[in-house]
Amino acid sequence: MKQPNIAIVGSGLVGSLLAIYLRKRKYTVTVFDRRPDIRKIQFSGRSINLAMSVRGWNALEKAGIRNAVENLGIPMDKRFIHVNNKKDYTQNYGKDGEAIYSISRGVLNRKMIDLAEQAGVIFKFEEKVWDVNLSEAKLYTGETEKGAWKEHKFDIIFGCDGAFSRVRHKMQRRSRFDYSQDFLDTGYKELSIPPGKDGKHVIDATSLHIWPRGKFMLIALPNLDGSFTCTLFMPHEGENSFSKLTSSKSVFEFWKKYFPDTLSIMPTLLDDFSNNPTSALVTTKCFPWTYWDKVALVGDSAHAIVPFYGQGMNAGFEDVFILDQIIEKFGDQNWQTIFEEYQISRKPNADAIAELSYRNFMEMSSKTAVPLFILQKKIEKKFSLAYPNLWIPLYSRVTFSNKPYADALQIGDIQETIMQDIMSIPDIESKWDSDIIMNKIKTRIEKLQTVN
Repeated sequence: MKQPNIAIVGSGLVGSLLAIYLRKRKYTVTVFDRRPDIRKIQFSGRSINLAMSVRGWNALEKAGIRNAVENLGIPMDKRFIHVNNKKDYTQNYGKDGEAIYSISRGVLNRKMIDLAEQAGVIFKFEEKVWDVNLSEAKLYTGETEKGAWKEHKFDIIFGCDGAFSRVRHKMQRRSRFDYSQDFLDTGYKELSIPPGKDGKHVIDATSLHIWPRGKFMLIALPNLDGSFTCTLFMPHEGENSFSKLTSSKSVFEFWKKYFPDTLSIMPTLLDDFSNNPTSALVTTKCFPWTYWDKVALVGDSAHAIVPFYGQGMNAGFEDVFILDQIIEKFGDQNWQTIFEEYQISRKPNADAIAELSYRNFMEMSSKTAVPLFILQKKIEKKFSLAYPNLWIPLYSRVTFSNKPYADALQIGDIQETIMQDIMSIPDIESKWDSDIIMNKIKTRIEKLQTVN
């Protein structure tokens, strides 16, 4: 039977990976993007470095491109916490050998487009999609919204065009389409730490660095060229907010007060702060993700999340991986069944990682410097090492596992309830390392297992 002719709207990471997967099935694939070819332009200063983890690597490996991508990243096996007037400390992400990989979004996107082109994908850059005929799988492109449009007919259209998706916008106008968007009061600005004079990293390159300051924080992720991509997350309005940092003097005074240890390693701070935009953070949710057997949303167009678990790209890549599994299961002549299974499978997990990502912002910005929270993580680590079959930490379930996000959220809530009871024990600071505490946790878990 005739192989489908497929359009993908969006040449970002998820769109490029989906194109590679579909080409492996010998489909004709054309990718449209309103932006210029990212390989020919300078980056805009809006990027947060990616944290590739198991789900992302899993999807790349199945596509046969992991080896081509792996050398673009730097493994980070821990958080490095910088607290003013206190000694810096670290928190390992997982067991020995487990790490997330810092990768520049722009560098990876360029590579993915190269790999997709090599696979035979057709890219149409600076081709703005203004309208979509959902029932007939037609795209309409043109220079302007009110100018002349060109019609493009396909068998299937995938919307991979981000949180403010044009494809989803058309679907939103259908009856019984649920949609919500939730902007955080917190925004972000990209900054940088350049390499040292020797071309090497000036702070530890195997860590994700965090300067937690309550309602705001600075993070830094290493790049291959010896630099770090930094991101300042802080409220748009309020006492310590972007609205207050309107001059070089105010930025410098703020930095001297809250991030004094970075001043000597951020020589371009004032230029970066002035030149790079302040960007918003949004969570979007919708349903359904598909229309008949003609259109489907993948990645951020279906479920944009805030970046604090480093799972946005990983979740989008997992969408592609699961979709491919479902195509394999049902055969590629039954797209309505494929799409229905895809959205039912992925929607609960997308909602779960959205919730987890929001919670992790609170953890990173506020809790990582709190002594009781640090102690709780020590207790969890000791117990998980002693009883690995009874306790997999939430972070490991999300980051170093392919198990559903929804399961991680549910089990994580149970674990947190247990730990709050443990942390309320009088003098827990002096007892935490004892067999008594370990046995209390073990007993609680075994009771739950018996009930279930």
